[in-house]
Amino acid sequence: MSTGKGTKRTKNKPVLYDELKKIHGISLTDYSWSKLKSMASDKGLSVSEFVEQWIRETPG
Repeated sequence: MSTGKGTKRTKNKPVLYDELKKIHGISLTDYSWSKLKSMASDKGLSVSEFVEQWIRETPG
């Protein structure tokens, strides 16, 4: 998947997907949050983008 690097960002215009991201919240333990950050970092992604890609790749 493209990272969107080199693509000009315009406010309220999606770059990677067909829709804009919105702020949503979840509650996690410190352990789970640390692990999620580490997993995202290993792939060179933000936690938000890591979760986005994970969910989009999961069937159902």
